[in-house]
Amino acid sequence: MYPTISDLINDLFGINFPLPIQTFGFFVAISFLAAAYTLSLELRRKEKTGLLTATTRQVWIGKPASGSELLFSTVIGFIIGFKLLYFAMNYSELVADPQGSLLSAKGNLWGGVLFAGISGWMKYREKDKQKKEKPELISETVHPSDLVSNFTMVAAVAGILGAKLFHNLEYPETFFKDPIGELLSFSGLTMYGGLIVGAAGVIWYGVKNKVPPLQLCDAAAPGLMLAYGIGRIGCHLSGDGDWGIVNTASQPASLGWLPDWAWSYNYPHNVINEGVPMPGCEGRHCFALEQGVFPTPFYESVACILLFFVLWYFRKRLSAPGLLFSFYLLLNGVERFLVEQIRVNAKYHLAGLNFTQAQLISLILVLLGLGGLFYFGKIRQKTNYAPHG
Repeated sequence: MYPTISDLINDLFGINFPLPIQTFGFFVAISFLAAAYTLSLELRRKEKTGLLTATTRQVWIGKPASGSELLFSTVIGFIIGFKLLYFAMNYSELVADPQGSLLSAKGNLWGGVLFAGISGWMKYREKDKQKKEKPELISETVHPSDLVSNFTMVAAVAGILGAKLFHNLEYPETFFKDPIGELLSFSGLTMYGGLIVGAAGVIWYGVKNKVPPLQLCDAAAPGLMLAYGIGRIGCHLSGDGDWGIVNTASQPASLGWLPDWAWSYNYPHNVINEGVPMPGCEGRHCFALEQGVFPTPFYESVACILLFFVLWYFRKRLSAPGLLFSFYLLLNGVERFLVEQIRVNAKYHLAGLNFTQAQLISLILVLLGLGGLFYFGKIRQKTNYAPHG
């Protein structure tokens, strides 16, 4: 396993260069970029075919920098400089514990003051160059695809908050033992929590900017599936604990073409130091599971990346608003419900039933998907929607 990108580079190329980048975080970032790219492509296509239209907003030009703008730039500059110079002077500490260093109160005061001054001055100069004797209120055209970077930021912030919230709901005993630590830690993230809250945030921002919710959801559906698959690559490569149940069964002859680790894997050097010590290993990540488990993150990566291509194929054919997103909900729910059968997770016990949080959510997604396909399919028949290129 490769807890950090440095471990991966060292294994592939034999170069030992310490970087403060954890493998899981790296692939999460890649997943957001992939989702943003596919969303941008879809929003442009939908506008080109008339499914979406540009809007206008009133903006002032020629005004000097306001006090709030200067204050915001100065504060952001201070935070960046405060942490950045400290990281430069304590690089080994950053590499050893990126999250702890980032979230700590440690920093360099002079770096903060320097960057605060530079950032405030740059904002002042930027506005001063555009200043006019008489500021004008003009109409600015905003295309839906222009909002992708903001959609991505909203999804990232809301997604992380949702992932932490749902994880703490799933493991309340761990949360109550150390509430502050659990809230500030980047470990312990529930994918479905990130998906639900992140999607809600994006829809809210879309409505705020007059992007029809159903068209936005359809445009985002393929990218959401792709992002999930890429994120699971990070889970697998880092060994973050999202693996399956113990699998000591012999590999079936029909699956003999698969590498052994794809059937049962003990996740050596996993990032959470789970299992037993590895003989002869020295360093921070020297544990492996005592028994092999189903590598469920790998299964989900393959499944969801393939399902992305399915959704990408149908994106022009399921033209009625809401149909493609309903199809996505169905596929996502079925995939996760199936993998939960061999995945390690906390279980709820209710009315004699034992189920995981993910199973409950995936069942709800399947029902919503089926209901959406039926409802929006009926609308499609009534309005005679044709496929859009």
